[in-house]
Amino acid sequence: MMSIASRLALILISAVVSAAPASAQRVESTERSTAADTLYCQERKLGYWFYCAKPIPKNEPQQEVEPEQEAIPAAQELEAITSELRELKARAILYPTRDNVAAYIRFQRAQLDRASLFSDVWQRAIWQDPELDYTLQRPVGALAKKQWQDVRAGERDNVMGRLSERYGLFYFFSATCGPCEVMSPIVKGVASRWGITVRAISTDGGPSRHFPDYRVETNQRERMGLETKATPALVLWDSEAKRPIPIGYGVLSADELQDRIYLLTSKEAGHDY
Repeated sequence: MMSIASRLALILISAVVSAAPASAQRVESTERSTAADTLYCQERKLGYWFYCAKPIPKNEPQQEVEPEQEAIPAAQELEAITSELRELKARAILYPTRDNVAAYIRFQRAQLDRASLFSDVWQRAIWQDPELDYTLQRPVGALAKKQWQDVRAGERDNVMGRLSERYGLFYFFSATCGPCEVMSPIVKGVASRWGITVRAISTDGGPSRHFPDYRVETNQRERMGLETKATPALVLWDSEAKRPIPIGYGVLSADELQDRIYLLTSKEAGHDY
């Protein structure tokens, strides 16, 4: 049997071995690995298949970054569509095969759909933004238009009621002028309603049954700076500014005549549209 001293020696040796640092084990493992590499790679020269020659990592191809395409201007795109539509139409007319005609119809229909979408969005934008809605200034609906016309007529009548304080009316006519026979009673009626003084001028010396106190023209239009010799002709005379304001030529209705006078004497250009 083993003596007590021998057993104690074995226990001490086991404790020392188990307490050895881990670094010593790693060194031993590395040494064994190095020895194996020397045996198989250097002495026996077994090469690639025993990982003596480390495989060279393959360089993965780098993906090329495609440059961003510049956006085509909308005007250029629209021109391209118009050009293609013309080409398809010309081809369908000159070479009217079934395929050519069908291609033109399809493309035209696509553009009609595009136009319909634009029109729909246009209308919705106007409905939702009063600054874009011109019909608020000039209504087109029957009810709103009637209300606008009533207000407009009231404003016009106020202007016409004060017109004679500053303006007079020159009426150029000819005894042989057919339209003058139609226009003369209209001029007389408007002038009588608003108390406007009318100076009737006969361009050919002939009389007028509506204006018996007419005068024969003696270069009045030339002195006013009016070049045309057309009749009938109506010209307002601004007594304050000492200047003529041509109203119009030919036959005008009473409402049209009053509207023109109202606009030319009370509205600046561009303020009534």
